[in-house]
Amino acid sequence: MISGSPAASPAPVPGARGPRPREWVFLAAALVMGVIFCRLGVWQLQRLGERRARNAQVMQRLALPAVPLAALPRDSAEAHYRRARVSGTYDFAHEVLFINRIRDGAPGVHLVTPVIPDSRTLGDTAVLVDRGWVYSPDAATVDATKWREPTHVDGAGYIQEYVRTGQFPAAMVGHPDRFRWLDPAVLSLAVGHPVGPYYVVLDTEPDLAIRHLPQRIPTPPLDEGPHLSYAIQWFAFAAIAVVGAVIVVFVLPRRRPA
Repeated sequence: MISGSPAASPAPVPGARGPRPREWVFLAAALVMGVIFCRLGVWQLQRLGERRARNAQVMQRLALPAVPLAALPRDSAEAHYRRARVSGTYDFAHEVLFINRIRDGAPGVHLVTPVIPDSRTLGDTAVLVDRGWVYSPDAATVDATKWREPTHVDGAGYIQEYVRTGQFPAAMVGHPDRFRWLDPAVLSLAVGHPVGPYYVVLDTEPDLAIRHLPQRIPTPPLDEGPHLSYAIQWFAFAAIAVVGAVIVVFVLPRRRPA
């Protein structure tokens, strides 16, 4: 009997090797991507919460009774979507066009008309009233005289803020009555009166006996937008990145033949 002979080494197990350095790098990159995707998903959920809060605020404000403009806050953010009553005389001679307004896929303009209030509580300030949408083939030209209403208005609408859109000047060059976006400073020059810090979107139903009236602008849709679906997509991308990397690094090598 020969003593002191070395013990036999165990046979290597096929596929039992650990990940190579480059596979660890791949796995780390996948984890980083997963974290980023999860963060984007959380961000979309936060935006969803903000939108739901905004919708609740808009619904609460629209449900309030219409009050005279003088009773509303001067701050446009606090007055936004509050309902206001307008009583006064249309100044059609200084009406302007809010151009490039799309409705149901059709091009058109909004007719924005200054109103001289019956009450002088606002001094000589004119109330700008968006009377509604009319069709225009080029979304900039329309014969506004065909869309006149009775000179005196006594209606209600919701408050809208002035919002700058784009980098172009508010009024079109050569057409001081056509506006790409409503700039109160330029509008006050166009209408010949100071204008308020916001304007009224008239939503009182027009007299159906009068033909050629602009279509009133409804309140914006209070949907939740695509944020929830986007969040689900980002979380799915995170799961695919992490689970896919684990499968590539740890599972597939064990299934390869030795």
